[in-house]
Amino acid sequence: MNSTKPFLTALALTGLLSGCVGTGPNTQQGAVGGAALGALAGAIIGNNSGSHNGAAGAAIGAIAGGIAGGTIGNSLDHERGTLYTSEAQATTTVVVAQPPPPPPPQPEVVYAQPDPGVVWISGYWAYDGARYVWIGGRWVRPPHRRYHAYVQPHWEPRGGSYVYIQGYWR
Repeated sequence: MNSTKPFLTALALTGLLSGCVGTGPNTQQGAVGGAALGALAGAIIGNNSGSHNGAAGAAIGAIAGGIAGGTIGNSLDHERGTLYTSEAQATTTVVVAQPPPPPPPQPEVVYAQPDPGVVWISGYWAYDGARYVWIGGRWVRPPHRRYHAYVQPHWEPRGGSYVYIQGYWR
């Protein structure tokens, strides 16, 4: 059995899902790097475990590594302030004549505020350049005390077309 295909599939899926959050460059890099290292370690462990199931080990390792790497990268984004903190930073290169309409919002439950310093970010549909991906609502600590509000991703008209703006803090 070819173990490369599950490895690449798990790596791509983890990198895509972690990167869709759009919180900052370290989160995205951490997720992809963690997924790659986790997949490699999982494949080695799975292949050497006696069951010789490197593909399953790679898939599990990529998912676990992507989550761990994304979490570590997100904490670095918070420490370093590399989250998007202006519309200019959050502006993408996705430009269309007419933006595709997002699906209707998903139902969500707002849980009690876990800490006085966090802000609720309602769920939204993020556009990844090809399709919309649902990002569930969550409590988030602003990257710096001067930022109090999160502007959700949106399409903005510019020069006869529309550009996609990722979510950012202001």
